Amino acid sequence: MKYLLDTLTFLWWCMSPEQLSPGAYEVIADGRNEIYFSAASTWEIVIKTGKGRLILPEEPGRYVVSRMSQHQFLALPIQIAHTLQISALPTQHSDPFDRLLIAQSQLEALPLITKNEEIRLYEVETIW
Repeated sequence: MKYLLDTLTFLWWCMSPEQLSPGAYEVIADGRNEIYFSAASTWEIVIKTGKGRLILPEEPGRYVVSRMSQHQFLALPIQIAHTLQISALPTQHSDPFDRLLIAQSQLEALPLITKNEEIRLYEVETIW
């Protein structure tokens, strides 16, 4: 199966996997699954570290790339179709990064591994 990580799930997997639900942990740990990490989440991490709202053990570029490689996560680039899909989403949740992840999840048919309950308000399959 193929899945998409949200930003916080990626960070928890890398820094404190005990924060994950047993179901989320099992899906990510199962080597038969393809786990995708979005460029949108990388963008969010860069912004949060730049504002001092997220502290990483190394600079974001090195951190994200090394952890993706270490855990064999696949990159999901942002496509124009993904950004256009955002216009079709109801405005129940205003976080632009979450909205882009929702759009990617919908268009790529990737269940989104997330604890975020606001994301579950949308027509998107979630795992937690």
